Parts: sequence; C-alpha cells; structure tokens
Amino acid sequence: MTDGVGMAGGTARSGGEPEPTESLRTFGEVVKVFRKRALLTQEQFAPRVQYSVPTVASIEQGRRFPPLPFVERSEIVLDAFGAIRAAAKHLSRRPGIASWFQQWARLEMEAINLYTYECRLLPGLLQSESYARALFLNQLPLFDDEQIERQLAARMERQQLLRERINTGYSFILEEHLFLRRTGGTQVTREAIDHILELAELRNVEIQIMPQVRESHAGLDGPIQLLETPDHKWYGYSEGQKCGHLQVDPAVVSVLQMRYAKMRSQAHTPEDSVSLLRQMRGAL
Repeated sequence: MTDGVGMAGGTARSGGEPEPTESLRTFGEVVKVFRKRALLTQEQFAPRVQYSVPTVASIEQGRRFPPLPFVERSEIVLDAFGAIRAAAKHLSRRPGIASWFQQWARLEMEAINLYTYECRLLPGLLQSESYARALFLNQLPLFDDEQIERQLAARMERQQLLRERINTGYSFILEEHLFLRRTGGTQVTREAIDHILELAELRNVEIQIMPQVRESHAGLDGPIQLLETPDHKWYGYSEGQKCGHLQVDPAVVSVLQMRYAKMRSQAHTPEDSVSLLRQMRGAL
C-alpha cells in the first residue's frame, strides 16, 4: 500500500509531527503485568490470543500498535478488569507511521480484503529491507541514522500482516517499470524481486504485473488502495506528498473498485506475473 509518497509505507517524515511512543510502552507494560499475574509466559499467552510470540513481544515492548482483536482477547484471557481496554483507548498513533496514515493503518490491520495498485514504487507491504532502506536513504529532507532505523523497523513490523492475517486476501497490481528502474541498484532490485517472489507463494497474496506496453489502462489517474472491513464496508485511500485522504463516499469507492477490477483483467495473470518476475531477475 502506498502510505507516504516516495516511500510507500506510511512513514513519518523529517520535520513532521512527532510520533509519541509513551502510550505504546504503557500499554505494553499493562499487558505484561496482567500476563505475569496470570502466570503465563509469552509462549503460553501467544496462542491464547491467536498471535505469534514475536508479535506479543513487540506489543509488550511498545514497538507495535496492538490490533483490536489482540486488545479484546487479552482483556478476556487475562481477566484484566477492563484495564487493557482502558489503556488501549489512549493509543492514537503508531511509531514510525505518518500522522495522515494513522486512520488507514488502523483499518488495514482488521481488513478482510486489501487491494493495491502502484505505479510509483513498490508498496510498503512488499518492500524488501534493502529496498526500503534505499528509499529512506534518498528521502528529502534527509533522515539521520536513528530516523532511518526507526522507520525501517516500523516498515518491517507492518509487513507481518501478510503472514499473520492468513484469512485476509491481499491483491497487488504493480507496474512493470517499477522493476526496470532498478531503485537502489542492481543488487537491491534482485533482492526486491526475490522478496516478492517469496511473498507470491503465500496463499492469501496475489501479485499481478501490469505490462509496460499497454494501449488501454484503467489506472491512469494514479495509485489505488481499497479495503473491505469485517462488517463488509469498503474504503479507499489516496495519497500525495505529505498528505493522505480516506475515501468514504460509496460513489467514489465504487469508481475505484470498478477501475481496479478492470486492471485485474488488463494485467498479467498471477502465474504469468511470477514468470515475468523470474525473467527480469535472471536478466539482472
């Protein structure tokens, strides 16, 4: 999903509004206290709330925003007297995530379907670590080393959605020229393609490549992001430089859905897309 023009990962920019983490650390401590009160290790607690041990550890350390199901399941499993729910009410931002992307990021964590068309750069959910680092190194105004590491950590954490939410369908349509540009250099591009080929093997991830030469194209107005919530409401999201807009008007969302559906028929099939990626990888 593009979530920050030039970086496609909703990452906070230099000089922008600070992203506080104190509330996340406090929430994590509350969960840890009640977990220990229940005499549970992280390894015992994780399956009870249906999340991985690394995810539980990240939340307790204040490094990851807790998904809503985690909050509810933790409250019930740990019999926390409403304390965990109360602590969650004070969580308003995710560290390393741009302020304008916060609302979409919350919806993204609960989506049952997530669709992304990108023509500028690889979406944040698909970026290899070296590709994301190359983007951050070229960000203007320049990031310092600490900012780069913080943004990179946020990007990699967010990517766990693809593997943890196995019942969520992820569809990506990517322009062929994104790989021909060789952002970051040849080796970075190789690693980016290898990473996407690995993700394409996941049963809940579908990747299609839009041919570089295409006489008709339904996505000429720019990137498209769509998601479906558990109660079957659809939202769209559009983004410019240092701004983002959540699309809630059903008429607007309907147009985006129509365009995305058309692009699915215009792009290579998932199978042909994988073959094309392997060909491009071999040509590097």
